[in-house]
Amino acid sequence: MFASVRSEVPGPRSRLLRDAEALHLAPGTQRISQLAGIAIEGGEGALLRDVDGNTFIDFVAGIGVASVGHGHPGLAAALAEQAAHCSAGSFATAARSELLARIAAVAPAPHLTRTQLYSGGAEAVESAIKLARAHTGKHEVLAFWGGFHGKSGGVLGLCGSDFKHGLGPLPAGQLLSPFPDTYRCPFGITRDDPATLSRMCIDFLRQVIRHQSSGSLAAILVEPVQGTAGNVVPPPGFLAAVQKVAREHGALLILDEMITGWGRTGRLWGAEHDGVSGDIVIFGKGFGGGFPVSGVLSSGEIMAAEPWSRPSFSSSSYGGGPLAAAAANAVTRTIVEDKLAENAARVGATLLRALQRIGERHPFVGEVRGRGLLIGMELVQDRRSREPLAKADCEWLFQQCLQRGLLTMAYSPRLRINPPLVITEEQALEGAAILDDALTAFAAERRRFTAAPVEGKRAC
Repeated sequence: MFASVRSEVPGPRSRLLRDAEALHLAPGTQRISQLAGIAIEGGEGALLRDVDGNTFIDFVAGIGVASVGHGHPGLAAALAEQAAHCSAGSFATAARSELLARIAAVAPAPHLTRTQLYSGGAEAVESAIKLARAHTGKHEVLAFWGGFHGKSGGVLGLCGSDFKHGLGPLPAGQLLSPFPDTYRCPFGITRDDPATLSRMCIDFLRQVIRHQSSGSLAAILVEPVQGTAGNVVPPPGFLAAVQKVAREHGALLILDEMITGWGRTGRLWGAEHDGVSGDIVIFGKGFGGGFPVSGVLSSGEIMAAEPWSRPSFSSSSYGGGPLAAAAANAVTRTIVEDKLAENAARVGATLLRALQRIGERHPFVGEVRGRGLLIGMELVQDRRSREPLAKADCEWLFQQCLQRGLLTMAYSPRLRINPPLVITEEQALEGAAILDDALTAFAAERRRFTAAPVEGKRAC
């Protein structure tokens, strides 16, 4: 057994630390942290340990960030060594030189040879948009329903969800079009016909450009797999069709590989599954293994565009600094040399099959899908209506997983499963078994409340 729960969760030490922190911590922290209430002491690989001695199998990985797992000795050594010498500045370092050469060597296409480094996802997205505008001389950007590209003001209009509600006015020149979500069809079609849905979305995309654009489309921005939307995998050929539309309008294709890049989907780059490389590629999260670093990758020709290429115009105070470069260099070396993309493909396939079998046994699991270690599970009231499970029920299920030693994102009806890339088959299958046990407990609870409804209780 890898999971081990020795106390109540959260335990007394966790509660003490959380209460002390709450005196000064601003609201708005991640939901999983608020719901779990635990304080973390350490971890190893795909396991996390709290201050009360409880060990959890991690199916979250800091929302895909902890690619090489927790407590990785190579990452720790690289950061410690660099911090002992120099921790800030934009000057060349051995680690950054090695890192940039590695990125170019494993880039999704030979022409993608240049990288600029940043400190976070939204910063990289905004820079990629500035680059596309500089290269094309145009200003509009189109993204997709369900997409997520950061929380900064410059990209809010490209978020295809209600995340941006109440945060207007939104930037001009940002357009949205439907994404082919085969489970929750944007056109209300429930038949299983991915190819038709994909064609409909491409046709709609052309209409959006025709009727909503001013004729100045600089870029189309798309995730190879939509992470925040629920690890939604588009039908085969969709990304290639989007690229074709971009070409038709003289626009660049920007691939947001923030979640999918660096091995998460079973290949180094998520768009590789569709044979698409893009004009600009954005990456981060697992790229730094926990250190805040992201990147924009493109060709020398595109990155020579002015004013983006002028000194200090596209730079960042933290991106590419000595500590960031040391961290990303250690992480990417581990991903490539330890073949973690291959591990994600192998373990991910095993986990996906196990979760699909589990889903078949529970009528409130509507679908299980995924690529590599990027898996989504639909939690529903029933399979016919596909109505999402109520928020309170999802949070109850999350707590059941937590009490059994599994950290999940089960607090949402679109359950996202993205463990560290180093997770073993044995750990993945134990985590799946814990989830199965929690789902069984939920079914029993649901039957109990259906038989004897009590006012004020959960929807189940």
